[in-house]
Amino acid sequence: MGGAARAGLARLAALTLLACGLWPARADNASQEYYTALINVTVQEPGRGAPLTFRIDRGRYGLDSPKAEVRGQVLAPLPLHGVADHLGCDPQTRFFVPPNIKQWIALLQRGNCTFKEKISRAAFHNAVAVVIYNNKSKEEPVTMTHPGTGDVIAVMITELRGKDILSYLEKNISVQMTIAVGTRMPPKNFSRSSLVFVSISFIVLMIISSAWLIFYFIQKIRYTNARDRNQRRLGDAAKKAISKLTTRTVKKGDKETDPDFDHCAVCIESYKQNDVVRILPCKHVFHKSCVDPWLSEHCTCPMCKLNILKALGIVPNTPCTDNVAFDMERLTRTQAVNRRPALGDLTSDSSLGLEPLRTSGISPLPQDGELTPRTGEINIAVTKEWFIIASFGLLSALTLCYMIIRATASLNANEVEWF
Repeated sequence: MGGAARAGLARLAALTLLACGLWPARADNASQEYYTALINVTVQEPGRGAPLTFRIDRGRYGLDSPKAEVRGQVLAPLPLHGVADHLGCDPQTRFFVPPNIKQWIALLQRGNCTFKEKISRAAFHNAVAVVIYNNKSKEEPVTMTHPGTGDVIAVMITELRGKDILSYLEKNISVQMTIAVGTRMPPKNFSRSSLVFVSISFIVLMIISSAWLIFYFIQKIRYTNARDRNQRRLGDAAKKAISKLTTRTVKKGDKETDPDFDHCAVCIESYKQNDVVRILPCKHVFHKSCVDPWLSEHCTCPMCKLNILKALGIVPNTPCTDNVAFDMERLTRTQAVNRRPALGDLTSDSSLGLEPLRTSGISPLPQDGELTPRTGEINIAVTKEWFIIASFGLLSALTLCYMIIRATASLNANEVEWF
């Protein structure tokens, strides 16, 4: 496995540990306080009377640096093998210090080695301070970590200011620098403890939501099983009720053959001679081959929704199920052809009694509570379920993305503080 692959795996592992709150409690930029450095730079160009002075306000003291004021001449490393050395990482790095200079400040660029190595090499040559400028033009100075560098003052500045000073040094122009302590900056609100809190909150949210979803689907499965058992029981009762209903063969001259008589509401066909019809307790007539499958499924009259189980006293306390949408358009079209009320049929034909209806004390027309939920209500319930599940998934995804972003930011802070 190559070095890049190993580095990628190490980074992924660190991100995972950091997201779970298990990353070692090493100091990072997000959770450490720091001090700003106020830097005054004086440039004395040959042939120019008044020196050029400018100020750097965005400097930052290193975490392990003494917070003290210092003044000295700025020096850059001597070239190595004919090539300019701006990093100060090579063991052969040297500085040319004029004999008349008592205190001097090393100017180095960030990168290629740790801050500690840069500062230690400059301190070995008696530098009183080290100013390291960033190697990314759009990045602010970071709080450097360099334990074990002693009393050497270490400050970081931006790349733009560092290169401005370096341009004067490359022209052999004398640059004096004064470093003073600025403002103490408190740590940022987000820290490792915040990451641990967010991680625990996310895990608790996942556990609670998962338990709720498991409970919900268990209840839904139990309800589905109970509904299936009830449907099977009602199906058996419907078969028993159908066997008790009156059937008759249409003969020539019967009222069913009258052109003005209602058509069969199921197949929308008129009755013909020798057709076998089924007569329900509500006196509505249908083709036997049409209405029997309907009654097996719904156990209600297709016209008036009368519960035949209650009407016949078979299952008086249980409402029928209605799993298939009723064709209201077909029913309306049939009733428009002939608007004879059901009560007229009941009074005109005395051959069929309604004794089961009287003895049970139940109205022929079922109430709204006896019907199953309407299609709109079922759709609303299903939409609500999917909305809850989708909301949970979206919330979990957003929380996880937030954790990963914060973990990445903290990991990057841990990396840049040493280099």
